[in-house]
Amino acid sequence: MKKTSTRLADGRELIYYDQRDDSVRDAVDRRPLDPTVTTSEVRRDPLLGDSIAVASHRQGRIYHPPADECPLCPSQGDRLSEIPDSSYDAVVFENRFPSLAGDSGRCEVVCFTSDHNASFADLTEEQARLVLDAWTDRTSELSHLPSVEQVFCFENRGAEIGVTLGHPHGQIYAYPFTTPRTALMLRSVAAHKEATGGENLFDAVLERELADERVVLEGEHWVAFVPYAAHWPYEVHLYPRRRVPDLLALDEEARTEFPQVYLELLRRFDRIFGEGEPSTPYISAWHQAPFGALEEFEGVNRDDFALHLELFTIRRTSGKLKFLAGSESGMNVFINDVPPEFAARRLREVASS
Repeated sequence: MKKTSTRLADGRELIYYDQRDDSVRDAVDRRPLDPTVTTSEVRRDPLLGDSIAVASHRQGRIYHPPADECPLCPSQGDRLSEIPDSSYDAVVFENRFPSLAGDSGRCEVVCFTSDHNASFADLTEEQARLVLDAWTDRTSELSHLPSVEQVFCFENRGAEIGVTLGHPHGQIYAYPFTTPRTALMLRSVAAHKEATGGENLFDAVLERELADERVVLEGEHWVAFVPYAAHWPYEVHLYPRRRVPDLLALDEEARTEFPQVYLELLRRFDRIFGEGEPSTPYISAWHQAPFGALEEFEGVNRDDFALHLELFTIRRTSGKLKFLAGSESGMNVFINDVPPEFAARRLREVASS
């Protein structure tokens, strides 16, 4: 992998990740951009103990542009985009409309391919490995920013999810705090460790799932399963067999196998609702250990956390979506219409061609 860092016309950082070491990235952003102005502010809820971001400047972000005006496609002639070069393998840049900025963290966009009509599932194993390397590199770089406590790499796909740009891309949020979902996991890990005399909860969960009927895919270094208490109609968790706290700690064998397993999983997601159905909308989310102090989680350190990816769709059946209504939105109690065992069986049946 070759990494080339440059700047856009308004000063935002842009980084090319290339498969070839001889790639030259010297194109200049020719757009007359004004400096980026953000209003990001983090506020803490005193009752729930969590934090939210207020970012009113995002109201003006680009919304469903036509394909020939996509800001994530390479620049061509007089059609100038966020990527100054006329081609790229993978690229990362600071979001022009970030939810988090400055002392409140940082937001980046990750473009998986220059092909506007592709999806992550269409990538080759080599391309998917390049994206994994980009995620890892950004996790490392962002973790050293003084305002950053946790790095979250994720992909939203599909209009049903709320995606405003159709180009295959994901995002990276660098939070200035430990996220509420991670904090819940760490509290559970701490309680289990104390109750069992030191047993790791992630290890216990993975052992249980491997012995049950909800395993979807198994590799030498990765295993994918529908969790016992899945929140979403079709939800899969992907774990490395060897527990590591973050992407940085994956060994070369796990990095090599990841594209094979993940691409197969994504292709199965696109087939679960039958031939002729639109591509399955999904959220794909990497869970990594925070880089900040963990004193509030007594007895727990970073190595107790287990890196894993959660992949889920809001589609519950053909043509029908799972909405977060009263119980989910009001009380955070999910009601799943699809039994996890059925979802796992279905995902095993639709092996990609």
